[in-house]
Amino acid sequence: MSAATPTGGPAAGAIRCDGCGAANPTGHRFCTRCGLGLGLACPACHAPVEADSRFCGRCGSALDPIGAAEQPSELTPEASPAAGGRRVVSVLFADLVGFTPLAEGKDPEAVREFLSGYFDVARTVITRAGGVVEKFIGDAVMAVWGSDRAREDDAERAVRAGLELVAQVATYGEEHQRPGLATRAGVVTGPVATWASQGEGLVAGDRVNLASRVQAAAQPGWVLVDAATREASHAGVAYEPAGAHTLKGFTEPIELWRAERVRARVGGRGRGGDWEAPFVGHRHELAWCKDTFHDVAERSRARLLSLTGLAGVGKSRLIWEVEKYLDGLRADVFWHRGRCLAYGEGVAFWPLAEMVRGRLRLTEDMGPVDLESGLDAGLAALELPPGEVGPLREALAVLIGLAAPELEREELFARWRRLFELLAREAPVVLVVDDCQWADIGLLDFLESLLDWSAAQPLLVVTLSRPELAERRPGWGTGRRNAAALALEPLTTPEMTELLRGLVPDLPSGTAARVVAAAEGIPLYAVELVRALAEQGTLARRGERY
Repeated sequence: MSAATPTGGPAAGAIRCDGCGAANPTGHRFCTRCGLGLGLACPACHAPVEADSRFCGRCGSALDPIGAAEQPSELTPEASPAAGGRRVVSVLFADLVGFTPLAEGKDPEAVREFLSGYFDVARTVITRAGGVVEKFIGDAVMAVWGSDRAREDDAERAVRAGLELVAQVATYGEEHQRPGLATRAGVVTGPVATWASQGEGLVAGDRVNLASRVQAAAQPGWVLVDAATREASHAGVAYEPAGAHTLKGFTEPIELWRAERVRARVGGRGRGGDWEAPFVGHRHELAWCKDTFHDVAERSRARLLSLTGLAGVGKSRLIWEVEKYLDGLRADVFWHRGRCLAYGEGVAFWPLAEMVRGRLRLTEDMGPVDLESGLDAGLAALELPPGEVGPLREALAVLIGLAAPELEREELFARWRRLFELLAREAPVVLVVDDCQWADIGLLDFLESLLDWSAAQPLLVVTLSRPELAERRPGWGTGRRNAAALALEPLTTPEMTELLRGLVPDLPSGTAARVVAAAEGIPLYAVELVRALAEQGTLARRGERY
């Protein structure tokens, strides 16, 4: 729990509010100043305890250090609300569901270890999304976006964190043989009082209490938000109305919405069209991709991730989910993507040229003169060391077709690698190569040289291919220490049915069964069949749905 820790002592029995620091009489459940729920927590397992308790009722740990007599009474100047101000923030409250029966009868040490792992998961998810964990209350967590300085995407990042936390907790429960474990979350956006205390941003106000109430109204696995949060984030997050709710402490019913999924990069950039189905199946594969990226970023090492599967099975959709996830992280990521062409002249390094053009903001319709000036401007914008620009420009001019190759292949490779190494000094670099079954041998050679020579850089190379790549390049993705291969299987019948339900909620069961049978587990086929039904006039559009 994060709270102000000033000097002095209140009258015996007072309970210090973790939100605003006010002293409240014993027996009060909510702060009389800011409305935040009051409660002390065991330092070992974080279960709620009474102010005069000496031992935790859940794990038996001694509670002397958090007795009422040790609670501070006065705010220090550093923790004074006057030292902060009034800000618009987004508050996330999340609570475990189903933990109490799972913990019943278990060894206290095991319970504490399990809860500590959960807290680590929550803290990691929130921190990566740019939030600040304000406190843990029992098995609930409160986090805030915007307490230090407001950002226009605070609300969206808070909702993204809520959705990610729901997914991570489900996985955490499965990994620890607790499949019934789930979490629910509420996100509220609005003005609060803020101040700084020991390097942390604290907030107080009725929005804090409302976030707790909204969380309590959610079903397991749900993220509910208020109108302000939805308005600020609907471009990048898909929502469903959850109706008006009468919440304790609030006189008027409050309209809430359920966050279903992230559907674009932050701010709605790259948002798909009407026919983007919800992401179904391949949940573990997505988690694996995320973990691989964080391993690359945190351990600063290059890795190859080879994703293979039949056409339409969901490789591109999986990597789109990864892209949206990375775009929502607080830290920068240099994302590059290029596609291998099946035929044509001069296509050997086409995907790499696409990546460089994108990084330098060069378009395909540029003529030679514009390309020359654009190349210089793009390199200048990267603020590279002066001695690096000349050699890089010479090699990149060859790559984008401005100059004939005069350098040996090994020298070209070295200079192309150098560009990504310099970028990796600033932030992790991701290179995604689509349709790698058509990749030229030279491109595969370059990617392997990048993985070998730049092994100590935060570089993630992702190749998407059909199974035929194994015939042309046996062992791709499996024949090296820093490589891994992942094969995507067709979706099961229940997964395909869920996909159709998310795409067209009222599709008759008989029609849905015929579509599922015809698609044979390939999501793309199912989407195209539904699109054909719409073109025939069989489906009616209502808002954003058919």
